[in-house]
Amino acid sequence: MTVPVLTFFNNKGGVGKTSLVYHLAWMFSESGKQVLACDLDPQANLTASFLDEEELEDLWSGNHKNRTIHQCVSPLTQVADLNEPDVRMMSETIGLVPGDLALSGFEDNLSVEWPNALGETALYRPFRILTAFWQVMQMGAKSMEADIILVDVGPNLGALNRSALIATDFVVAPLGADLFSLQGLRNLGPTLNRWKKEWLKRRDTWISSDPASQEKMALPNGDMKPIGYIVQQHSVRLERPVMAYDKWVNRMPTEYASQFGGKDKAKHPGSPSEDYNCLSTIKHYRSLVPMAQEARKPIFKLTSADGAIGAHAAAVTAAKKDFDDLAREIWKRMFAEGDAESSL
Repeated sequence: MTVPVLTFFNNKGGVGKTSLVYHLAWMFSESGKQVLACDLDPQANLTASFLDEEELEDLWSGNHKNRTIHQCVSPLTQVADLNEPDVRMMSETIGLVPGDLALSGFEDNLSVEWPNALGETALYRPFRILTAFWQVMQMGAKSMEADIILVDVGPNLGALNRSALIATDFVVAPLGADLFSLQGLRNLGPTLNRWKKEWLKRRDTWISSDPASQEKMALPNGDMKPIGYIVQQHSVRLERPVMAYDKWVNRMPTEYASQFGGKDKAKHPGSPSEDYNCLSTIKHYRSLVPMAQEARKPIFKLTSADGAIGAHAAAVTAAKKDFDDLAREIWKRMFAEGDAESSL
């Protein structure tokens, strides 16, 4: 049995993907779940959220093996096989497969092997490379008995993210209240649909080439199931959105539904607050961000010792409720079948 993979993805940077993965890892952990966070963005911002500069320097010094995602998959570029990740435990219930700036060099291998996976012979190596991220994440999840894998990726539509999405069961789209996020949605929908179809074609090739292929190497389904979007209120200073915010954010329900199989556009709600597809509208909490970064903890775990007093303390309480509600809604949609794991 594999561990479900949830990826936060949009073809637009600066929409809070990394912050969401970081905070939800802590919130799922507080709810009693074992969480594996994986940084598949070559910029490694998620890793920098968990580790300070001295730890990062040591991590990337070359003195360690199997610590970063690149160290685990890079043997495939030679004649060796994948390395099992040495999961870095950030708490008793949160594990991290750190990112690595060197990961960008692996993209060429992924690009080369994509067409090779449709060949008639010698398919093991192409599929081993294309599913390397999934294999490493599942090994890491097994080692710590994780309940969920959370993935952060970069804002592009290249081969790295294609392999990350192949490894993904569920997708959440973080959005900012601007034209760029809206355009990102327009790119995201068709791209995910195309990647999914192309991956299923390759899976069929793998299985038809050898009926016993699954025994040799299991492959991800590549479901990439969209479960909703999250609006980040970066430009909102008060409770009431400004006109510019309204202009873009109220177009998101229709745009999201049109890209991911929605019905008649005229029937879609006029704002995210009324839209089922909107998982949450997260406030910026800008005054808490520098405190949280200095304390190296999520904003909802800040205390008076960190400087969260007065209005800041009230904002911490509000942030905890926001992320708790969001985590519960995500978990419910991931496990909608009503099995034993559907509660959080």
